Amino acid sequence: MNAAAGSEAPLPGHPTAATDAGDGAEVPRPALVRYALGSAGMGVYVTVPGLLLLYFLTDTLGVTPWLAGLALLVPKAVDIVLHPFVGSLSDRERARRGSRLRLLRAGCALAPAFVALFAVPEAVADRPWAAALWVAAWFVVANALFAAYQVPYLATPTDMETGYHGRTRVLSFRMVVLTVGILVGGALAPLLAGEGDSVGRYVVMALVLGAFTVVFQYVGVGGVRDLLPAQAPTGNSAERHGPALAQVRDVLRRNRPFRVLVSCYLLVSTTTHLVLAGLPYYARHELDRPGFTTVLMAAFVAPALLTTPLWFRLSRSWGKQRCLLLCQGFFVVGALGLAVGEAAGLVVPVLCTLVLGVCFAGLQLFPFSMVPDTVRAADGDERGRTGAYTGVWTATEATGAAAGPYLYSAALALGGYAAARAGEEVTQSGGAHTAILLGFTLLPALLMAGALAVQSRYRLDARFTAPR
Repeated sequence: MNAAAGSEAPLPGHPTAATDAGDGAEVPRPALVRYALGSAGMGVYVTVPGLLLLYFLTDTLGVTPWLAGLALLVPKAVDIVLHPFVGSLSDRERARRGSRLRLLRAGCALAPAFVALFAVPEAVADRPWAAALWVAAWFVVANALFAAYQVPYLATPTDMETGYHGRTRVLSFRMVVLTVGILVGGALAPLLAGEGDSVGRYVVMALVLGAFTVVFQYVGVGGVRDLLPAQAPTGNSAERHGPALAQVRDVLRRNRPFRVLVSCYLLVSTTTHLVLAGLPYYARHELDRPGFTTVLMAAFVAPALLTTPLWFRLSRSWGKQRCLLLCQGFFVVGALGLAVGEAAGLVVPVLCTLVLGVCFAGLQLFPFSMVPDTVRAADGDERGRTGAYTGVWTATEATGAAAGPYLYSAALALGGYAAARAGEEVTQSGGAHTAILLGFTLLPALLMAGALAVQSRYRLDARFTAPR
């Protein structure tokens, strides 16, 4: 066994390179492009709340860090139950109607909820606890609509008839477009919102990016429809699919590779969302350049446009597991390098952020393309529960999206970070500056090191990459 690659001999009855090695060339490119374009809108939503919502609460609405963290954590806790339920529902829809398109279309109502998230009425904004409650309530609604779109959308690669490398190809297209969406959200949102000096600026930002999101969501629906024409209903879906929580228990208990991958990705998602939440604080307080958030965000995301195709090609030789471990290791190095702050000028933080960005591309591409591998390799007819797997996976991502900002807000609270209303100037203590820096550098490095340790236990990849 090759421990570095997490490899072992193929098991009888499981896919090998000989049986599951299609390169995806049979997938029609126009439909694939339309499918991938659906990720542009998703990229905006997964980025903007993670990047600005904590900062919006603490430095525009005057909500204390501990309460702001709870306002983001509790809605995401709801997702732990919501996403598996949506996954199970999408399986029932596919069994009953032959497609998951109804849920996808319902998720296209995300934009109004996204705008409401930032459109805090003045009477509410005057009371920090009420403002936190407003944001939390609308975050629950927006997350539910996003789940209705995300879960069936991400089930598509598993539903398709393509092989090990083909699934990576499909998701590499998606990753490039997702990167564009993240760049649009990550670059435009701080510019449109300014330095958080008014709620109105945030509302304008949400209106512009909400319109962008809904357009590309509808394009993605068309791509899914073209890639997966409706199949004949397969019978009584209630008999085929049990309760959502029972589905979660079953897929985690029966599928060890999936369980390892989920455990690892929980740490990965927590780490990347912590970095997003910490960027505005790091730029403003450690680099003394509030407007530099856009530059760092671009450095974190833009490398994926170039490196995603390179990661895909490298994975054809090395396998996904080796490439993913490499990404995790270099992410740790890049995060620690950011600890120099302004002491070495701006070049070092930008270079370290670029390293994180190169790794971020692989951290998104490989885990997502390995999920279908775990479903295809499972015993029994697990493809009939693709939505259940996807629901567990997106619930894991949502949990990390909550845990990351919450951990950073906890670090700020421990350091004594002082919240402020729009237009107020507050001098932060030495302890607050230490919390801002260590929470943005040492903490994500430790989390990603934990992810690397967990991922090293993944043993499935060699079954697909074994020589023919």
